[in-house]
Amino acid sequence: MKVEDVLDPFKGWHIPFGEWVDGGLGWIVQQYRPFFQTLKWPIDQLLRTFDSALNGIPPVVIILFFALVAWQIAGWRLAVQVAGLLLIIGFLGIWGETMTTLSLVFTAVLFCIVVGIPVGILAARSARAAAICRPILDTMQTIPSFVYLVPVVMLFGIGNVPGVIVTIVFALPPVIRLTTLGIQQVSEEVVEAMHAFGATDRQTLFKAQLPLALPSIVAGINQTLMMSLSMVVVASMIAVGGLGQMVLRGIGRLDIGLAATGGMGIVLLAIILDRLAQSAISQRRRYADIAWHQRGPAALFTRVVKTFHASPAARGALESGRPQLLTGNNGSDYERSV
Repeated sequence: MKVEDVLDPFKGWHIPFGEWVDGGLGWIVQQYRPFFQTLKWPIDQLLRTFDSALNGIPPVVIILFFALVAWQIAGWRLAVQVAGLLLIIGFLGIWGETMTTLSLVFTAVLFCIVVGIPVGILAARSARAAAICRPILDTMQTIPSFVYLVPVVMLFGIGNVPGVIVTIVFALPPVIRLTTLGIQQVSEEVVEAMHAFGATDRQTLFKAQLPLALPSIVAGINQTLMMSLSMVVVASMIAVGGLGQMVLRGIGRLDIGLAATGGMGIVLLAIILDRLAQSAISQRRRYADIAWHQRGPAALFTRVVKTFHASPAARGALESGRPQLLTGNNGSDYERSV
């Protein structure tokens, strides 16, 4: 053995990790590609539903809907801000691309919630599950986002649905970690008190741990939203439409205006979603003693419905603002003020 080989053993010896990955992924594609293609069906159906709804509904209706949601969550100031930002998106001429991006984000976040919250609960209640999930989540969060594209393209092809799958894998860890953290931070005294009063583990979870961990869970969903938006441009490399495709085309053509317009749309959309999520967290304590149907547009709608279903005499009293004499079933008169 030469001295050079001893001092630099990496010239002659190496671990063929890349070959192992190529061989393993190739075998999976040959054996299980039909199975992975069937996994696309629910994602495709949900994505089509969101896309057809957001692109089929007139923009004014969507703006009013988001404004009402913001008003219900945090008041009229946030409603004005959300409506103003959506109007800017429309006047920039990128409404269709923004709605496509929003449908991609909504689909990815919904699947992240459906998968992430149960996994987070399992990791919080089982030390073995937490030990298994921790290295997997660390790997998912540290691998560069571009690396996800190769296996996803080989297994699922290109298009919007593989882009959603890439986004789900990339944005899933925050909701799992923060769900686990929120449940673990629930006071042990609360859990012991629930058990002392005869509550089962299921009742303790749904009536104590999840409600107390809700701010942490919503924060995890907010982080998943932001990471989904950050994946938009990367996912556009596998033919995913929307604002990311605009940015990619602008970079390819050195068209700064096109890339800047697409980037501005992503920024405005991120601000809208972040404001809604943050307001849902911060306003929860403020309106803790007020039912959701007693504030915002829901309260207004409730009053209108009650007025509409009131008796004609009661509606007349409401309109006149004066007490009115009504006749009871026994023929006696009594005064009723509305």
